[in-house]
Amino acid sequence: MADNTITVVGNLTRDPELKFLNSGQAALRLAIAVSRKWTNRQTNEQQEQTSYFDVQAYGAMAENTANSLQKGMRVVVTGRMEQRSWDTPEGKKAYAFEIVADEIAPSLRWATAKIDRNPRAEGGTSYAGGNFSQGGPQTSNPPTPQPFDEEPF
Repeated sequence: MADNTITVVGNLTRDPELKFLNSGQAALRLAIAVSRKWTNRQTNEQQEQTSYFDVQAYGAMAENTANSLQKGMRVVVTGRMEQRSWDTPEGKKAYAFEIVADEIAPSLRWATAKIDRNPRAEGGTSYAGGNFSQGGPQTSNPPTPQPFDEEPF
């Protein structure tokens, strides 16, 4: 089985967008800009390339992210890359690649953060705010991603 894990570190390009699906599950979208700088060895000039990634998160992590992060903050996102497709009004097939987040955190390279733990979930050892658990691995399955009602942004 192939491993499809990606980690990106970059800056949020806009405030996280939180909404609730028909099932009541929280769903979040955010976008990250990841810049890479290097010196061209032939011209000795500085060059830069920026890549943009759309990210989805669900459940308590979606709500915690919306309450904790805002545009411009540097974040670390780990998850899996997924491809989505749809038909455009012109009848052509369009594609989007998105990261479905397993973890989202502020980067502490150039900033500090204050951590407020959420109360424990009923009958379990995991915290409602993420994948933190005490006394062994978490046994619950992550929520199944649901596509948003509109086309990607």
